[in-house]
Amino acid sequence: MHEPLDITTIIFALLAVFVVWKLRSVLGTRTGHEKQRDRSFTPRREEAARQPLPGGNVIRLPGAAAADAGAPVQPKPDADQWKDLVEPDSRAIPGLEAIAGAEPGFDARAFLAGAKSAYEMIVTAFAKGDRATLRRLLADDVYESFTHAITDREGRGDRVEMTFVSLEKVTIDDAQVKGSLAQITVRFLSKLITATYDKSGAVIDGSPERVVDMTDIWTFAREIGSRDPNWRLVATETAH
Repeated sequence: MHEPLDITTIIFALLAVFVVWKLRSVLGTRTGHEKQRDRSFTPRREEAARQPLPGGNVIRLPGAAAADAGAPVQPKPDADQWKDLVEPDSRAIPGLEAIAGAEPGFDARAFLAGAKSAYEMIVTAFAKGDRATLRRLLADDVYESFTHAITDREGRGDRVEMTFVSLEKVTIDDAQVKGSLAQITVRFLSKLITATYDKSGAVIDGSPERVVDMTDIWTFAREIGSRDPNWRLVATETAH
C-alpha cells in the first residue's frame, strides 16, 4: 500500500522542473556543433595596451610608408646636379661624376666660377705681358708657350691693348679622370676689344673700336687628393 505523496514534496519537485527548463531556454544546450566565439574583438583594456603611444619607441624610417604599400623605394635622382654647367646629354657628365666620386669635396659650380675668373686673369695677363700672374695659373708647358709668344712680341717692339667686355657663356665640354689627375675642359664664349700696335704705333692686328666674339676651349687639371686646391691650365684651343 503506497503512502500518499506529501503536498510539499510535489510543490518542490514541480519548482525544480520549472527552474531546469528556464535555464535550458536561456543558456541552451551544447551539442558539439556550436560555432567558436568570435575572438576578433579584444577586451578594451587589452586593446588599449597594444596601441602604440604617440612618441613611443617605434620610429618609422624614411620611405616606410611606400614600402608598406608594396611600392619599391628608390633614391630620388638629383636631376639638377649639373644643370647650367653642361649641355644636355654632354659627354662630360660621366667624367664629372667620376671626379666627384674620387674627390668628395669637389664642387663643379665653384670650379666653374674659378675658371671664369682665371680666364679673364689669364687673357688680361697675356695682353700685358704679366709673367708673374701667368706663372701661378699655367702648367709648365703652357706657361712656356705663353711667355715665348710674349718674348717674341716684345722683341719686335709690338704691344697689345685689350679690353675685356664680357663672358657670354661658359660650359663644361668634357671631364675625365686620368690616373690621379682630374681634367675638365671648359668652353668660353667671350667678347673682347683687342688691338696690336707695332713700335711705330700703327695698328697691325685687331681694332681698338670693334668688339669681337671669341671662343676658347681650355683644359684645367688638378691632382686628386692634393692639398693644393688650385686648378691649372694645361691646354688651350681657339675655335674658329
